[in-house]
Amino acid sequence: MTITFIGHGYVGLVTAAVFADLGNTVYVIGHTKEKIESLKRGIVPIYEPGLEELVKKNVKAKRLIFTLDYSPSISKSDIVFIAVGTPTAKTGDADLSTVLEVAEKIGQNLKGYTVVATKSTVPAGTNKRIKRILEESKPQGAEVDYASVPEFLREGSAISDTTKPDRIVIGTESKRAKDLLIKLHKPINAPLVLTNFETAELIKYAANAFLALKISYANAIAKLSELLGADALRVLEGIGMDKRIGNMFLSPGPGYGGSCFPKDVRALISIAKDNDYPFSLLEEVENINHQSRRDIVRKARKTLGDMRNKKIGILGLAFKANTDDMRDAPAIDIINLLQNDGAKISAFDPKAMDTAAAVLKDIDYKKEAYEVAEGADLIIVLTEWNEFRELDFSIIKNKMKSPNIIDGRNLYDSKEMTKLGFTYQGVGR
Repeated sequence: MTITFIGHGYVGLVTAAVFADLGNTVYVIGHTKEKIESLKRGIVPIYEPGLEELVKKNVKAKRLIFTLDYSPSISKSDIVFIAVGTPTAKTGDADLSTVLEVAEKIGQNLKGYTVVATKSTVPAGTNKRIKRILEESKPQGAEVDYASVPEFLREGSAISDTTKPDRIVIGTESKRAKDLLIKLHKPINAPLVLTNFETAELIKYAANAFLALKISYANAIAKLSELLGADALRVLEGIGMDKRIGNMFLSPGPGYGGSCFPKDVRALISIAKDNDYPFSLLEEVENINHQSRRDIVRKARKTLGDMRNKKIGILGLAFKANTDDMRDAPAIDIINLLQNDGAKISAFDPKAMDTAAAVLKDIDYKKEAYEVAEGADLIIVLTEWNEFRELDFSIIKNKMKSPNIIDGRNLYDSKEMTKLGFTYQGVGR
């Protein structure tokens, strides 16, 4: 098949590369000349394990084609996917301006029969708006069907999540579109959820909001465990063994971040309000998430007292390991609060230094993890990179002014750290 993706972020680029690798001819349309020229050379603008190799392989095979132009690719395509961002607007709603703008451009370039499908996360009812735009903007003689095909990939494991997903959701009113989308996904072995637009749209929001709820629940239990003298890791391990609950996303820490959970929780709260339903459960999920970040700072204040001119080393900046994504990363709020208290910050992250530098200022960025310990009064671990698990803390202790550590990801054994001479604090321990 010939397919087109509008957008080359995590969703568009990863999914396009995977479908190209499955033998399809795949066009990717962007709007930034510099990024498109880099992609043509196989240079990807984001860090995702295995992605650059997959892109280079399929660019070389001429199955993956990057362009700024809508006209040749849309008219040739059997299926066109919308995979552009839907950031949070000031109102809390999803900002759909780019999605709707792209829909009109697609409509103007349609030829023959085409299925247009949304991978972007959009509120229920959006796909019907897009369908109207396509019908109004398409040339005479062009036929178009519409579908919602939400994505469920996780940054850091996006390729495997695309090739081996838990499910494939297809929402459409057209049998012809449904059959074509099933054919496209046939090489991917996963259960199909076939439904209407609104259900497909809500599945994505409901899934992300539920996972965010599990993270905030874990952090609420961690807070209570600290107050009671319990071990939250054991508590959560115990409840996670219940098959009805499961242990995924029950790890306490500095809260969730990234491009999906924060904006999708806010959007679902806003959608509920628009329909006269105060979704107070999700509002509290948000509150707990922000409190989890403040709790890391509270521990730093308790450890150091007056924070002015104290040196704090940060290990990890990205919102999670195996990505360079800084969108809504807990490190942003935590570092800003520490700086407001007068602390001097040094930091290291294996992949997110460049993206962090664009949003976090007045930081001494280091070239390796051990450098953040130089003269530090405190080290705070904020991202669960595997390489941080293997650090030699006897070396780190010798470099520090005072051996204090706040382990925001519970990477280390508290007894071992205490034995080494550290004042150690985890989350919920």
